Amino acid sequence: MIVTFLTGLLNSMPGAISQGLIWGIMAIGVYITYKILDFPDLTVDGSLCTGAAVCVLLTLNGTPMWLAMLCAVIAGLLAGLITGLFHTVCGIPDILAGILTQLALYSINLRIMGWGTDNGSKANLPISVDKYDLLVSARHVQAPALHNPMFVLAVFVVLLIALLYWFFGRELGSALRATGANGNMARAQGINTNFTKVLGLMISNGLVALAGALLAQYQGFSDINMGRGAIVVGLAAVIIGEVIFSKIFRNFALKLLSAVIGAIIYYVVIQIVLRLGMSTDDLTLLTALVVALFLAIPFWKSKLARRPAAAAAPAKKEADVDA
Repeated sequence: MIVTFLTGLLNSMPGAISQGLIWGIMAIGVYITYKILDFPDLTVDGSLCTGAAVCVLLTLNGTPMWLAMLCAVIAGLLAGLITGLFHTVCGIPDILAGILTQLALYSINLRIMGWGTDNGSKANLPISVDKYDLLVSARHVQAPALHNPMFVLAVFVVLLIALLYWFFGRELGSALRATGANGNMARAQGINTNFTKVLGLMISNGLVALAGALLAQYQGFSDINMGRGAIVVGLAAVIIGEVIFSKIFRNFALKLLSAVIGAIIYYVVIQIVLRLGMSTDDLTLLTALVVALFLAIPFWKSKLARRPAAAAAPAKKEADVDA
C-alpha cells in the first residue's frame, strides 16, 4: 500500500511542478503589489481569467499563439490600469478598487468567452492540443521531450525573472520600489507616486493574465471560476517562499524566484494531501490554514527571540546597580 501511494505520488509530481511554475508566475505578480508596492490588490481573481479567456478566444479564431498571449498580457495591463485609476484618480481605497475591478471583470470575462455566440455570454471555453499549437499542455507532462511543460515553463520563468530584475534595477523600477517602501519620501524626491502605483498594478496584472493564458493552455480550457481564490494561492506562494528562503535569498531576482518555489511547494503539498484522501472541496480551507500558518511563523519567531532579551534586561540592570 505504501509503495502504491509513493508510486502514485511520484507520478503526480511533474503535474504539480508544472502547475506550480504557472502559478509561480502569478505569484510574482502578487509579489510586486503585495511586497514591493505595498498594495493589497484583489484584481488578480478576475485578471487571471481575463488572460485565459482572451488567449483561448483568439487562438480558436486563428490568431498565432504568441500574439494571443501578448493580447492576454495587454488585457491584464488594462485591468491593472483600471484598478490604478480607481485608486489614484477616483480616490477609492486600494482594497475596494481591486474588488470593483474584479467584479466588473466577471461580466467582461463572460462576454469575452461568449464572443460570437447567440447570447454573447459563456462560462467556459475549451481548447484542444490536438487541433491547436499550444505552448504547454498537461498531456505532455510525462513526455521526456523539449515540449514537456516543466521544461518550457522553467525557461519561461527564468527569462521573466531576468527581465524583471533588469527593469527594477533601472530608474523607473527603482522609483516603483521607492514608492512602496516610503511614499512620502518618494514624493519628496520628485517621484510621481500615482504614476508608479498605476504602473506597478499594470505590471502585476499583466503577469497574472500571462499566467492565466498559460494555465488555460495547460488544462485545455478557460473557465469563469478559474481565478476564484487566486489571490490566496498567490499570497500562499509568496509567504511560503519568504518564510523558507528569506535568510538565504538576499538578491532581488532570488526573492522573485522564492515566490515561484513557494508556489511549487504549495502544489506539491496539495498533491500529497489529495493522495492521503482529502476531498477537493476542502482545498480552500487547507489554503487558508497554510497562509495563516506561514503568516504566523515570523510573528512567533520574533516573539520568541524577544524573550531572552527581555529576561536579560533586569539581570543587567541589577549588575549595574551592584557595580
